[in-house]
Amino acid sequence: MAEQERMLEAVLFATSEPITLRELEARMPHGCDAGEAMVYVRRRYEGRGVHVMKVGDAYAMRTAADLGFLMQKETVEIRKLSRAAIETLAIIAYHQPVTRAEIEEIRGVSVSRGTVDQLLEMEWIRFGRRKMTPGRPVTFVVTQTFLDHFGLENARDLPGLKELRSAGLLENRPLPSSSPLLGDGDDEEETEEGQSELFED
Repeated sequence: MAEQERMLEAVLFATSEPITLRELEARMPHGCDAGEAMVYVRRRYEGRGVHVMKVGDAYAMRTAADLGFLMQKETVEIRKLSRAAIETLAIIAYHQPVTRAEIEEIRGVSVSRGTVDQLLEMEWIRFGRRKMTPGRPVTFVVTQTFLDHFGLENARDLPGLKELRSAGLLENRPLPSSSPLLGDGDDEEETEEGQSELFED
């Protein structure tokens, strides 16, 4: 019987799907009693890290329920921001505190709730103070998490126009004067502070 138990252990350990007694006996030498051997095997594994579980009319080795937490695996999910989210985040970072209407005016298109929700969920932006204008609209500002992710002490450490252009992130030509990022649209008039002109008071 001890040898039959060893056979059952070997098959149960190697089989990913539950297996019936009939299937077990078909694998074992003639004259073996898989049913009787299974009683002993199940008894032996009581209270262990794995146990022999009956699934319908089949059997399988499974991790003890109270140890399931050991099998969990945490992974870092890399989520790529959409262009709309990047533009919205940039506007908030450079113009905070800024309302949704102001973001839409700068972008020239409406801001979907999903875009803002994604940035809120990532904890890169948060709700700021309400503006003292009709309707008291809520504003958005960047968070400590955003600053930490980009290695910034505060939002004023963001790169200015000169740095963005030298990095090839902006075209080396004046933007339209209607752009909120520029005062007069003239490169020569950029201030020594680097990017203070990008912020609203």
